[in-house]
Amino acid sequence: MSIFPVEASVNGAGIPLHRQLFLVLRDRIYRGIYAPGGTIPNEAQLCELFSVSRITVRRALADLEAKGLVLRRQRLGTCVNPDFQSARPSGTLEFLDALQDTALDALPAKTLVVRKEIPPADIAGLLKMSEGEKAWHTVRLRGEGETPLVLSEAWSPVRILETVTEAAVRKHLIYRLLLAQGVIFNRVVQEISAESADPQTARSLHTEVGAPLLRMTRLLHDTEDQPVQHLTARVNPERTRMLMDLSATSIGSIRAGALAHDLAR
Repeated sequence: MSIFPVEASVNGAGIPLHRQLFLVLRDRIYRGIYAPGGTIPNEAQLCELFSVSRITVRRALADLEAKGLVLRRQRLGTCVNPDFQSARPSGTLEFLDALQDTALDALPAKTLVVRKEIPPADIAGLLKMSEGEKAWHTVRLRGEGETPLVLSEAWSPVRILETVTEAAVRKHLIYRLLLAQGVIFNRVVQEISAESADPQTARSLHTEVGAPLLRMTRLLHDTEDQPVQHLTARVNPERTRMLMDLSATSIGSIRAGALAHDLAR
Protein backbone atom coordinates (compact mmCIF):
# COMPACT_ATOMS: atom_id res chain seq x y z
CA MET A 1 0.00 0.00 0.00
CA SER A 2 1.36 3.40 -0.99
CA ILE A 3 1.73 5.90 1.86
CA PHE A 4 1.45 8.91 -0.43
CA PRO A 5 -0.75 9.81 -3.38
CA VAL A 6 0.71 8.32 -6.55
CA GLU A 7 2.36 10.71 -8.97
CA ALA A 8 1.42 9.64 -12.45
CA SER A 9 4.49 10.69 -14.41
CA VAL A 10 8.26 10.50 -14.68
CA ASN A 11 9.69 13.60 -16.31
CA GLY A 12 12.19 16.43 -16.19
CA ALA A 13 15.29 16.65 -14.01
CA GLY A 14 17.45 16.46 -17.17
CA ILE A 15 17.74 12.69 -16.72
CA PRO A 16 16.61 10.19 -19.40
CA LEU A 17 13.35 8.51 -18.47
CA HIS A 18 14.78 5.01 -18.41
CA ARG A 19 17.55 6.19 -16.09
CA GLN A 20 15.06 7.82 -13.73
CA LEU A 21 13.04 4.62 -13.56
CA PHE A 22 16.21 2.58 -13.04
CA LEU A 23 17.22 4.78 -10.08
CA VAL A 24 13.80 4.52 -8.43
CA LEU A 25 13.64 0.74 -8.80
CA ARG A 26 17.24 0.30 -7.69
CA ASP A 27 16.58 2.26 -4.49
CA ARG A 28 13.57 0.10 -3.68
CA ILE A 29 15.65 -3.04 -4.15
CA TYR A 30 18.43 -1.66 -1.94
CA ARG A 31 15.90 -0.87 0.79
CA GLY A 32 14.27 -4.28 0.70
CA ILE A 33 10.91 -2.95 -0.48
CA TYR A 34 11.37 -5.39 -3.37
CA ALA A 35 12.87 -8.31 -1.46
CA PRO A 36 15.42 -10.80 -2.84
CA GLY A 37 13.57 -13.50 -4.74
CA GLY A 38 10.38 -11.44 -4.88
CA THR A 39 8.82 -10.05 -8.04
CA ILE A 40 8.60 -6.40 -8.99
CA PRO A 41 5.64 -4.84 -10.87
CA ASN A 42 5.33 -6.14 -14.41
CA GLU A 43 5.96 -4.05 -17.51
CA ALA A 44 2.35 -2.99 -17.91
CA GLN A 45 2.09 -1.95 -14.26
CA LEU A 46 5.32 0.05 -14.44
CA CYS A 47 4.11 1.79 -17.61
CA GLU A 48 0.89 2.79 -15.86
CA LEU A 49 2.52 3.81 -12.57
CA PHE A 50 5.17 6.05 -14.14
CA SER A 51 3.36 7.03 -17.36
CA VAL A 52 6.22 5.86 -19.56
CA SER A 53 6.44 3.69 -22.65
CA ARG A 54 7.14 -0.02 -22.64
CA ILE A 55 10.48 0.72 -24.34
CA THR A 56 11.49 2.93 -21.37
CA VAL A 57 10.49 0.21 -18.91
CA ARG A 58 12.42 -2.45 -20.80
CA ARG A 59 15.57 -0.30 -20.90
CA ALA A 60 15.37 0.31 -17.15
CA LEU A 61 14.87 -3.39 -16.46
CA ALA A 62 17.76 -4.26 -18.77
CA ASP A 63 20.01 -1.90 -16.80
CA LEU A 64 18.93 -3.52 -13.52
CA GLU A 65 19.63 -6.94 -15.00
CA ALA A 66 23.08 -5.82 -16.21
CA LYS A 67 23.87 -4.76 -12.64
CA GLY A 68 22.86 -8.19 -11.37
CA LEU A 69 19.96 -6.80 -9.36
CA VAL A 70 17.12 -8.61 -11.12
CA LEU A 71 16.45 -11.74 -13.13
CA ARG A 72 14.03 -11.61 -16.05
CA ARG A 73 12.18 -14.79 -16.89
CA GLN A 74 9.68 -15.33 -19.65
CA ARG A 75 6.10 -15.78 -18.41
CA LEU A 76 7.29 -15.43 -14.79
CA GLY A 77 8.09 -11.71 -14.86
CA THR A 78 11.03 -9.94 -13.26
CA CYS A 79 12.25 -10.85 -9.79
CA VAL A 80 14.97 -9.47 -7.54
CA ASN A 81 18.12 -11.57 -7.66
CA PRO A 82 17.77 -14.05 -4.75
CA ASP A 83 21.50 -13.66 -4.06
CA PHE A 84 21.31 -9.88 -3.74
CA GLN A 85 22.55 -8.43 -0.46
CA SER A 86 22.80 -4.75 0.26
CA ALA A 87 26.40 -3.88 1.08
CA ARG A 88 25.60 -0.57 2.77
CA PRO A 89 27.25 -0.49 6.21
CA SER A 90 25.70 1.11 9.26
CA GLY A 91 27.29 4.16 10.85
CA THR A 92 29.18 4.38 14.13
CA LEU A 93 28.84 8.05 15.08
CA GLU A 94 28.54 9.28 18.67
CA PHE A 95 25.54 11.19 20.02
CA LEU A 96 25.13 14.29 17.85
CA ASP A 97 22.49 16.61 19.17
CA ALA A 98 19.29 16.88 21.16
CA LEU A 99 16.33 16.12 18.88
CA GLN A 100 14.13 18.83 20.34
CA ASP A 101 16.55 21.44 18.95
CA THR A 102 16.28 20.32 15.33
CA ALA A 103 14.25 21.87 12.55
CA LEU A 104 12.23 18.65 12.32
CA ASP A 105 10.41 19.80 15.46
CA ALA A 106 10.20 23.48 14.57
CA LEU A 107 8.07 23.57 11.41
CA PRO A 108 4.31 23.15 11.14
CA ALA A 109 3.52 19.54 10.26
CA LYS A 110 0.81 17.72 8.33
CA THR A 111 0.45 14.12 9.45
CA LEU A 112 0.14 11.83 6.43
CA VAL A 113 0.46 8.37 7.97
CA VAL A 114 -0.05 6.85 11.43
CA ARG A 115 -0.33 3.09 11.67
CA LYS A 116 1.15 -0.14 13.00
CA GLU A 117 2.85 -2.23 10.34
CA ILE A 118 5.85 -4.37 9.51
CA PRO A 119 8.72 -2.09 8.41
CA PRO A 120 10.84 -2.61 5.28
CA ALA A 121 13.62 -5.16 5.66
CA ASP A 122 16.42 -2.60 5.96
CA ILE A 123 14.71 -0.67 8.76
CA ALA A 124 13.63 -3.82 10.60
CA GLY A 125 17.25 -4.97 10.56
CA LEU A 126 18.57 -1.70 11.94
CA LEU A 127 15.95 -1.76 14.71
CA LYS A 128 16.82 -5.40 15.50
CA MET A 129 13.20 -6.43 15.08
CA SER A 130 11.99 -10.02 14.77
CA GLU A 131 10.45 -11.27 11.53
CA GLY A 132 6.84 -10.15 11.34
CA GLU A 133 7.17 -7.75 14.27
CA LYS A 134 5.24 -4.50 13.88
CA ALA A 135 6.33 -0.93 14.49
CA TRP A 136 4.56 2.40 14.82
CA HIS A 137 5.00 4.13 11.46
CA THR A 138 4.45 7.85 11.00
CA VAL A 139 4.99 10.15 8.05
CA ARG A 140 4.76 13.92 8.40
CA LEU A 141 5.20 16.70 5.86
CA ARG A 142 6.59 19.98 7.19
CA GLY A 143 6.76 23.29 5.41
CA GLU A 144 6.19 27.03 5.38
CA GLY A 145 2.90 28.13 3.88
CA GLU A 146 2.35 26.20 0.66
CA THR A 147 6.03 25.26 0.33
CA PRO A 148 6.86 21.69 1.46
CA LEU A 149 10.30 21.46 3.07
CA VAL A 150 10.79 18.27 5.07
CA LEU A 151 9.21 14.86 4.58
CA SER A 152 9.95 12.91 7.77
CA GLU A 153 9.30 9.24 8.40
CA ALA A 154 9.65 7.51 11.78
CA TRP A 155 9.55 3.88 12.89
CA SER A 156 9.59 2.57 16.46
CA PRO A 157 8.84 -1.00 17.66
CA VAL A 158 5.33 -1.34 19.08
CA ARG A 159 6.68 -3.37 22.01
CA ILE A 160 8.41 -0.23 23.30
CA LEU A 161 5.20 1.81 23.08
CA GLU A 162 2.64 -0.84 24.06
CA THR A 163 0.43 1.54 26.07
CA VAL A 164 0.48 4.37 23.52
CA THR A 165 -2.71 5.02 21.54
CA GLU A 166 -3.03 5.93 17.88
CA ALA A 167 -4.41 9.31 18.93
CA ALA A 168 -1.25 10.00 20.93
CA VAL A 169 1.00 8.96 18.04
CA ARG A 170 -0.96 11.20 15.70
CA LYS A 171 -0.63 14.18 18.04
CA HIS A 172 2.95 13.78 19.28
CA LEU A 173 6.30 12.97 17.69
CA ILE A 174 7.41 9.41 18.45
CA TYR A 175 10.60 10.48 20.18
CA ARG A 176 8.56 12.54 22.65
CA LEU A 177 6.39 9.51 23.38
CA LEU A 178 9.54 7.45 23.95
CA LEU A 179 10.73 10.03 26.46
CA ALA A 180 7.34 9.92 28.20
CA GLN A 181 7.70 6.13 28.45
CA GLY A 182 10.94 6.60 30.35
CA VAL A 183 13.29 5.81 27.46
CA ILE A 184 16.62 7.61 27.87
CA PHE A 185 18.55 8.27 24.68
CA ASN A 186 22.23 7.43 24.80
CA ARG A 187 23.48 8.01 21.26
CA VAL A 188 22.31 8.70 17.75
CA VAL A 189 23.80 7.16 14.63
CA GLN A 190 23.33 9.66 11.83
CA GLU A 191 23.78 9.22 8.10
CA ILE A 192 23.51 11.91 5.43
CA SER A 193 23.14 10.70 1.87
CA ALA A 194 21.51 11.45 -1.46
CA GLU A 195 18.77 9.64 -3.33
CA SER A 196 16.51 10.06 -6.34
CA ALA A 197 12.92 11.08 -5.72
CA ASP A 198 10.38 8.34 -6.33
CA PRO A 199 6.90 9.32 -7.60
CA GLN A 200 5.30 9.59 -4.15
CA THR A 201 8.09 11.60 -2.55
CA ALA A 202 8.39 13.85 -5.61
CA ARG A 203 4.74 14.76 -5.34
CA SER A 204 4.98 15.46 -1.61
CA LEU A 205 8.04 17.72 -1.97
CA HIS A 206 6.83 19.38 -5.22
CA THR A 207 9.78 18.20 -7.28
CA GLU A 208 10.32 15.89 -10.24
CA VAL A 209 10.66 12.12 -10.24
CA GLY A 210 14.34 11.26 -10.32
CA ALA A 211 15.39 14.65 -8.94
CA PRO A 212 18.18 14.48 -6.32
CA LEU A 213 17.13 14.63 -2.68
CA LEU A 214 19.10 15.02 0.53
CA ARG A 215 18.32 12.29 3.04
CA MET A 216 19.19 12.41 6.74
CA THR A 217 18.71 9.17 8.65
CA ARG A 218 18.96 8.81 12.42
CA LEU A 219 18.96 5.64 14.47
CA LEU A 220 18.30 6.38 18.15
CA HIS A 221 19.63 4.08 20.88
CA ASP A 222 18.75 3.85 24.57
CA THR A 223 21.18 3.54 27.50
CA GLU A 224 21.45 -0.22 26.88
CA ASP A 225 22.51 0.56 23.31
CA GLN A 226 19.31 -0.89 21.88
CA PRO A 227 17.82 0.89 18.83
CA VAL A 228 14.46 2.46 19.68
CA GLN A 229 13.63 4.66 16.71
CA HIS A 230 14.52 5.02 13.03
CA LEU A 231 13.95 8.51 11.64
CA THR A 232 14.40 9.66 8.06
CA ALA A 233 14.09 13.24 6.78
CA ARG A 234 14.03 13.92 3.05
CA VAL A 235 14.48 17.43 1.65
CA ASN A 236 14.89 19.12 -1.71
CA PRO A 237 18.47 20.51 -1.88
CA GLU A 238 17.22 23.38 -4.02
CA ARG A 239 15.43 24.71 -0.94
CA THR A 240 17.28 23.17 1.99
CA ARG A 241 20.90 23.02 3.18
CA MET A 242 22.45 21.00 5.98
CA LEU A 243 24.35 23.14 8.50
CA MET A 244 26.94 21.74 10.92
CA ASP A 245 28.59 23.74 13.72
CA LEU A 246 31.81 21.89 14.50
CA SER A 247 34.20 22.46 17.37
CA ALA A 248 37.75 21.18 16.83
CA THR A 249 38.40 21.12 20.58
CA SER A 250 35.22 19.30 21.66
CA ILE A 251 34.29 16.77 18.99
CA GLY A 252 31.99 14.96 21.41
CA SER A 253 29.74 17.99 21.62
CA ILE A 254 29.27 18.51 17.90
CA ARG A 255 25.91 20.02 17.03
CA ALA A 256 24.94 18.68 13.67
CA GLY A 257 21.89 18.22 11.50
CA ALA A 258 20.26 21.65 11.53
CA LEU A 259 18.24 22.30 8.37
CA ALA A 260 18.36 25.74 6.72
CA HIS A 261 15.61 26.51 4.20
CA ASP A 262 15.92 28.84 1.21
CA LEU A 263 12.29 29.69 0.49
CA ALA A 264 13.12 32.21 -2.22
CA ARG A 265 14.47 29.57 -4.60
